[in-house]
Amino acid sequence: MEKKFSLEGKRAIVTGAGSGIGEAIGVNFAQAGAFVYLLDINDSTGVADRIRQSGGAATFCACDVSIQQEVDATMATIRSDGPIDILVNNAGIAHIGSASETDPKAFDQVLQVNVYGVYHCLHAVLPYMQKDGGGVILNIASTLSSVAIPRRFAYGASKGAVLTMTYSVALDYIEDHIRCNAISPGRVHTAFVDGYIAKNYPGREQEMLHKLSSDHPIGRMAQPSEIADLALFLCSDESAFITGSNHPIDGGFTKLVKPG
Repeated sequence: MEKKFSLEGKRAIVTGAGSGIGEAIGVNFAQAGAFVYLLDINDSTGVADRIRQSGGAATFCACDVSIQQEVDATMATIRSDGPIDILVNNAGIAHIGSASETDPKAFDQVLQVNVYGVYHCLHAVLPYMQKDGGGVILNIASTLSSVAIPRRFAYGASKGAVLTMTYSVALDYIEDHIRCNAISPGRVHTAFVDGYIAKNYPGREQEMLHKLSSDHPIGRMAQPSEIADLALFLCSDESAFITGSNHPIDGGFTKLVKPG
């Protein structure tokens, strides 16, 4: 029987793939048969090596997505090896602060990575996909693309832009057989979350983990592998009729009111 959700023969690019959600997506895609190009500013976690050791196919590409020249050069190198079938725009940075608390430098930094980073990758890859007859683009947005929580002004603004860019690309390139969708995760339990809590709430780690988890009606944070499984579906042929869609994966955060 034909295997479902196979990426055999596909070549996929995942940005921000050095850790967290991006790492999980890269590993999942490789297990599904794709050759994965893992983009990040450094390879401190050795994701590509671990994928190869487990029998998958992957290579690491050092790239700062906020710098257009680096993105252009990296994508051109990848394209020289063959078509780019899948692009996952995952790279992003967090920021905490209201509008009055966010200085121009911090605001610009968030936009450079979270908004311009996505734009740079789209601008570089879309012409290749057009020439090669199509492809799939997946943008990692956020629940904060659609709703607000306290003191996430810059981050929410950036992820709102990611979501609307998704809709625009899906419409503009539909006749080129390019699909574009977004995933909007709630809180995801990554090493970054653990590090942030340990740094800012020493001695209160379990209390804060419980608080962050209880914000979701389902009662916990997501695991990176759960986001990666949804990404695999949206980038596989099984989702061929899906484009221009946002897919919340948030334990009910944006739609359900938790009793009590």
